[in-house]
Amino acid sequence: MTETTGTTVEQVMAELAGLEDPKTRAVNERHGDDHGVNLGKLRALAKRLKTQQDLSRELWKTGDSAAMLLALLICRPKAFGRDELDAMLREARTPKVHDWLVNYVVKKSPHSEELRLAWFADPDPVVASAGWALTTERVAKKPDGLDLPGLLDAIEAEMKDAPERLQWAMNHCLAQIGIEHSEHRARAIGIGERLEVLKDYPTPPNCTSPFAPAWIGEMVRRQQEKQ
Repeated sequence: MTETTGTTVEQVMAELAGLEDPKTRAVNERHGDDHGVNLGKLRALAKRLKTQQDLSRELWKTGDSAAMLLALLICRPKAFGRDELDAMLREARTPKVHDWLVNYVVKKSPHSEELRLAWFADPDPVVASAGWALTTERVAKKPDGLDLPGLLDAIEAEMKDAPERLQWAMNHCLAQIGIEHSEHRARAIGIGERLEVLKDYPTPPNCTSPFAPAWIGEMVRRQQEKQ
């Protein structure tokens, strides 16, 4: 990816307006997202624009969800400062913008661990959910130094009554601990069975249920099949 110049915010906003589709918006709004641009078309636009950090910052400032998503695709993740990323997370109003910011930008940032610790303890449940998402990443990839029993304690005590997005993030962490760390698997499954969080979540055929005991069981089965 290389920096290119010459594209203005006005040009990009006009192009995004042209990609707006009412049916796409209706589907997205059911998930709490307020944009009507097909994500495949958004990615194609980002590929054409290439990396443009200044344009990315300008698009983010518009507050328009489609523009913010595009901003995250054309930015340089390591170019953002710690406080800038913290402010951006608090400005990310919708689930998709929040998820892309955490997954595409913060996870690649040199400030990710510092932000993980700060957000994990934040009183805002949406901000805290980002801390849990970064913790789940470490459970899977860099668990050394994490207090896994302590995480399970927190999940056991708090997940049942947590607000939706925080609950979802804690549940993902619970499943990841059970999947990746066999010594904690029985406890993780037991917590999931007792709390019954997402037990009745509607899951399409051929998709894995987000109910942690089912999720853990399915992923472990797949791992064993590969051995």
